[in-house]
Amino acid sequence: MKIVSSIDELRDQLRGQLRTVFVPTMGNLHEGHLSLIRLARKHGDPIVASIFVNRLQFGPNEDFDKYPRTFAADIEKLEKEGVYVLFAPTERDLYPEPQEFRVQPPPDLGNILEGEFRPGFFTGVSTVVLKLFSCVQPRVAVFGKKDYQQLMIIRNMSRQFALPTDIIAAETWRAEDGLALSSRNTYLTEAERAEAPTLYAELQSVADAVRNGDLNVSLIEKQSMERLAARGWKPDYVSIRKRIDLQPPTAGDLAQNSPLIVLTAAKLGATRLIDNLEI
Repeated sequence: MKIVSSIDELRDQLRGQLRTVFVPTMGNLHEGHLSLIRLARKHGDPIVASIFVNRLQFGPNEDFDKYPRTFAADIEKLEKEGVYVLFAPTERDLYPEPQEFRVQPPPDLGNILEGEFRPGFFTGVSTVVLKLFSCVQPRVAVFGKKDYQQLMIIRNMSRQFALPTDIIAAETWRAEDGLALSSRNTYLTEAERAEAPTLYAELQSVADAVRNGDLNVSLIEKQSMERLAARGWKPDYVSIRKRIDLQPPTAGDLAQNSPLIVLTAAKLGATRLIDNLEI
């Protein structure tokens, strides 16, 4: 595996490649990330992964400085998966001058759910992804469904900018007890880790209620948040949305069995976890 940090080095390494497949990450790799690499292998060659903790998507009171960085271990994992190039730029490499041009997602998608509780987050994500795409110029890029809203924003951005990159969605990788794998899971204490699968259990409970014909969406959401709060969680949202645009379903949508998804974000102790489940 070749490790490069500069954009020029990366472009030299990939010159002439027409089927590059790309998996962008922020490092601290786990089985969820590695499942993206394995899926990528089915869609192109060579495989390029990136590791970059993107300051633009962190709010002023978020965990940029303490975000887990495990570069040596990450390299070992990527080598075992047969990655061709690891692009690991420094901030100076990727942002040699202040990144004053930004990609602003539309408010009806970028300012809801995660965007409401993390203002500017999706602007930071969209900007870095567009820049990484410009650097790598992949034919295919793979993103996980755990970050469902992010996946939708990147997919829409790629379509509207006519980028020559197909976005492939990978299923959420879960631990045996149902907890969605996340780099931030390492923040959990032992007791919190034992409690954490409750979040996925709540998603299943909400999905079951909808599948069983309960159409009182606001009450289902409210009761789910109350159950989480009763167990010591601090939920930001439990929200049933239409898969197509992440807008709240109308009575007509529910009557017509439009494809839905339930999304949640909640703090357990100091750790904020997100998850979702398609209905």
